[in-house]
Amino acid sequence: MSRSTLPPGQQLAAPGRWPQVGERAPRDDASPWRVSIAGEVERPLTLSLAELAALPQVEQAIDIHCVTRWSKLGVSFSGVLLAELLTTAQPRATARFVSFVARSSRAHSTSLDLSDAIALGAFVALQTDGQPLSSEYGGPVRVVVPGRYFYKSLKWLERIDVLADDRLGFWEAQAGYHNVADPRNEQRFIAASISRHDMQKLLASRDWSRREVLGVEARGLDLSGLVARDAILRNAHFEQCQLREAVFDGANLSNAHFAGADLRLASFCHADAEGSDFVGADLRGADFRGASLLGATFAGPDALDAAFRPPGASIDRTTRFDNAALAELAPPQAAFVFAALRG
Repeated sequence: MSRSTLPPGQQLAAPGRWPQVGERAPRDDASPWRVSIAGEVERPLTLSLAELAALPQVEQAIDIHCVTRWSKLGVSFSGVLLAELLTTAQPRATARFVSFVARSSRAHSTSLDLSDAIALGAFVALQTDGQPLSSEYGGPVRVVVPGRYFYKSLKWLERIDVLADDRLGFWEAQAGYHNVADPRNEQRFIAASISRHDMQKLLASRDWSRREVLGVEARGLDLSGLVARDAILRNAHFEQCQLREAVFDGANLSNAHFAGADLRLASFCHADAEGSDFVGADLRGADFRGASLLGATFAGPDALDAAFRPPGASIDRTTRFDNAALAELAPPQAAFVFAALRG
């Protein structure tokens, strides 16, 4: 499929790759795996995996769009429609939302408007490409929600709670991810989590270590020498910033915006820079060893982008990457970086 089928801001993962994100395994629990449906329903259900597999199955080719800007198109899943399960459970008139809860160590969850979940064709998946779902990809049973960023497609499903009032899940309540998550509208994050007064105090400081600020707005500012070790700065806006010799070691910079920034001699060692935009940034002398760069961009996708912003980051042999970081890049991004490193 062509790039034109992708939602804005997305790029294709390398052919044959399905990147792993988030937790890697469900909780350690020897009890039989069951999926329950409870809450605002007339007939609560508890189903074993065998009982789920015995229900009418649907097979759909789903485009996976991760919030960290990579996509994988046409992945085949099969399972049971949520609508089919709810027909049996019989939601009450008060049912307005659905929360999916994982069999994980922290029982993480995500929620959807119930009518949206049905309209989107959400289903409980047991297989992909005709094979049982492996644990690292959410098996033995997960949710698949077409048309939403993939954090709404919960791994390791254990419970479906039908609710009268919405209950934000982990990623929405703790990480600031958008509760609707429509890729076509780039609904990645909620609004910034800091007041104007606190923002002014933050900008006056050069030490942001271990601070948590979602969507920080710092475009065009001089923050040379900034120290932000282990900070949580998802969706941060550093476009056109002066960030020479900044230290982002261990920071969470998921979907951060560094387009056109001066990042000479900056350090991103062991940072989570998944989905970050470095297009047009000066990265000479920058250090990305140990960083996670899944979905990161260093060059615009085509000449049209160049009319609006620089076509590529400034990278040379003084820019440091390791093989693991480079292996996570989408093929066009990796090709650009390798060519730049060769000089």
